[in-house]
Amino acid sequence: MLEEIFVRKRALALWQEGQRLQLEGELDEAILLYNQSIAVCPTAEAHTFLGWAYSFKNRLDDAIDECKKAIAVDPSLGNPYNDIGSYLIAQGKSDEAVDWLQRAKGAARYEARHFPYMNLGRLFAGRGLTDKAISEFEQALELCPGEATCVAALAYLRRRIN
Repeated sequence: MLEEIFVRKRALALWQEGQRLQLEGELDEAILLYNQSIAVCPTAEAHTFLGWAYSFKNRLDDAIDECKKAIAVDPSLGNPYNDIGSYLIAQGKSDEAVDWLQRAKGAARYEARHFPYMNLGRLFAGRGLTDKAISEFEQALELCPGEATCVAALAYLRRRIN
């Protein structure tokens, strides 16, 4: 039991260091640390962030694969569902993205719960589904009041319908 706790703490420390490096633009080093973290103890966080790093290198299929691994490790984490949706949108597969974004909205563990609403809002706005887009952005603002992107998107969409 104590050994399991130590192993998980080590894996999370490697993941956090990778996260720090990624935010500093050191993608290759971050990828190495994420992989080391996964080797110590696979976590949904490390797989998700490895996917995110891959997305910065335009390796979207690899990014999606890592997010699916994250979901297999912990289906309650919302980030990988949203990220898969984002990557599919970037690949021009917006129909496939909708289901993943909807699943992200219902995830039990998700700090940035407004992101899938924002992504669906953008997707619907791009399709000309203004009412649906407005609804998604309004729901995002309920979760994250004052979020600047949502406020601007709503102002733009409302001007379009008036």
